[in-house]
Amino acid sequence: MKYRKFGRAPFEVSEVGYGAWGIGGALWQGATDDESLRALHKSIDLGLTFIDTALAYGDGHSERLVGQVVKKRTEAIHVATKIPPKNGQWPARKGVPLRETFPHDYIIRKTETSLKNLSLDCIDVQQFHVWNDEWTKEAEWQDAISKLKEEGKIRHFGVSINDHQPENALELGATGLVDSFQVIYNIFDQSPAEKLFPFCIEKKIAVIVRVPFDEGSLTGVITPETTFPKGDFRNSYFKGDRKQQVADHVGRLRGFIGKEAKSLAELALRYTLSHPAVSTVIPGMRTTKNVEANCAVSDGVLLSRQLLAELKGHRWDRNFYS
Repeated sequence: MKYRKFGRAPFEVSEVGYGAWGIGGALWQGATDDESLRALHKSIDLGLTFIDTALAYGDGHSERLVGQVVKKRTEAIHVATKIPPKNGQWPARKGVPLRETFPHDYIIRKTETSLKNLSLDCIDVQQFHVWNDEWTKEAEWQDAISKLKEEGKIRHFGVSINDHQPENALELGATGLVDSFQVIYNIFDQSPAEKLFPFCIEKKIAVIVRVPFDEGSLTGVITPETTFPKGDFRNSYFKGDRKQQVADHVGRLRGFIGKEAKSLAELALRYTLSHPAVSTVIPGMRTTKNVEANCAVSDGVLLSRQLLAELKGHRWDRNFYS
């Protein structure tokens, strides 16, 4: 496993982290707690040191699983979690007041809930699960984050940028008050590389990449015949003719297999790791098999400039979350 600086923080993190949404047992179906715990332990065995979870993942279930594992390990594991918006709106809407989403006392209370779930005294990276740059100058959230830091309940603060809105955080980044940005970045959504990533390099803001596989599209396993369990959010994400669209776009990528990656999943993961702004990428890993495959990609080998240039032609701007 290779490690990278986490922005201005005085520590490094594994460049492959653990995305713990899928083990929450709510919107992702099919995970079992026993296998999730084995997968978490296996990832740490392989050198992984960064786990990203959220209070909203299974109403704290993901956090509790992460907490069970971290307290049993002697390694220094850096845990990031997120405060859900009080109004339940994903993504944050323009014109909605901060007080409806992240009021002061709510930020404090939800952080304390996460600390309890995680069995931790301090959270390494506390994040807002949505963000709108209209809130940047609001004192309420700033006071709450300052209080949490002063009390030793959190070390660093970040935001999870709204889906496919990488520039809706630049104003916040300019304040120096944010330590990390979590953002969607993959072969299809290349937009963060335009403005956000150069900005983060300049300001020394850590970048956590989520959805490197486009919720499974870029693993190559989604076909028009693919079905998902009842209650799984992918039934919505891949609704209508979207599975056929995915199959068509992914089919055009298959010719790259064998050049610098042995599979589409490896190609997708190496693509995200090949940008110098990226601190860590957090694929969802619900099985030990997935953990082994993803962690193996952290070998220091980046995609060539030529291949990266060719992959620019496979950008696909759309929003399947809507």
